[in-house]
Amino acid sequence: MPSVAYVIAEPCITVKDNSCVEVCPVDCIHPTPDEPSYDTAQQLFIDPEECIDCDACVEACPVDAAFAEDQLPDEWRHFIDLNAAYYQRPA
Repeated sequence: MPSVAYVIAEPCITVKDNSCVEVCPVDCIHPTPDEPSYDTAQQLFIDPEECIDCDACVEACPVDAAFAEDQLPDEWRHFIDLNAAYYQRPA
């Protein structure tokens, strides 16, 4: 399993509230509304390489979809791989 500080899980699916994108100080949450893949993505994803472990996304998320990896509920552990895989896709 990849090492991640924060992960976005199931509550984000189809919601894609951009509050976390707006507060992220390093712009590591994608896709953003101005990116071509935004409309087809089911959820937002946190870049594990760019995330600085600041916790801003957790506080900003209105649907409680962002978690520190060690606080992610067991039933959503597979979202760690889904978030990491999003950033391993060819551009």
